[in-house]
Amino acid sequence: MDKRVLLIGDQKSFMVTAISNGLEREGFEVVRVGNTVREVSHVEEPPMLWTFYLDGNVDEISEALVFCKDAILEKEIFFYLVGNADELEAARSYIPDELVRAKLERPLNIQKLVEQLQIGVHDGEMIEAKKRILIVDDDPTMTRMIKNLLSSKYNVFMAGSGMNAITFLARNTVDLILLDYEMPVVSGAKVLEMIRSEASTAMIPVMFLTGKSDKQTVMEVLALKPVKYLLKSMQPKEWIREIDEFFAEQKAGA
Repeated sequence: MDKRVLLIGDQKSFMVTAISNGLEREGFEVVRVGNTVREVSHVEEPPMLWTFYLDGNVDEISEALVFCKDAILEKEIFFYLVGNADELEAARSYIPDELVRAKLERPLNIQKLVEQLQIGVHDGEMIEAKKRILIVDDDPTMTRMIKNLLSSKYNVFMAGSGMNAITFLARNTVDLILLDYEMPVVSGAKVLEMIRSEASTAMIPVMFLTGKSDKQTVMEVLALKPVKYLLKSMQPKEWIREIDEFFAEQKAGA
């Protein structure tokens, strides 16, 4: 994993410049952007490490914080917040504590930030060695449950709709897709058709997720020839076993 850091903050701030210089002295490549959604969302190939420097009224940058929250849920991002006690507390309204790797109070000790980022680099290297799984489901509770279930063994990403999945796959590679069969607007069957129609994604294995176990639904799912289908009612250990067995069989057949 490379030592790239996305540094988000007021680009006119002396402290943002000082942090950038300090990180560069420690061997990090710093990508600096302003604290607006437009600037953050336009970063091409964003790194895994994001540091957001708070300085002032947090409510005025709430949209950028919410964008970061959504990005963390969809991608593997290590997120760090820097600010005074009041700013860090206010930020909790937009991005929950469980999504933040570390909070560092001002005045900032740059070495403490460097130490946290170094840990992130190490953890990122461990994650990059894992198989990559994309979950596609319009139910956010379901996707988070599956992500929490699998994240200890796999590098897990989430997409809340079929079109979000197609957009994600245009920029990222994965080893397996867990695809909800009964999605509104764009069904799982249609998403699978789009995946198979593109040379870059056609060979990605797909497992269907379904909440129905009746014969008709099962036959419809199997007719699309996924590598497997998983019932949403399965016990967590069954989910893990099925996915582990798939990767073991894939490795044995390589």
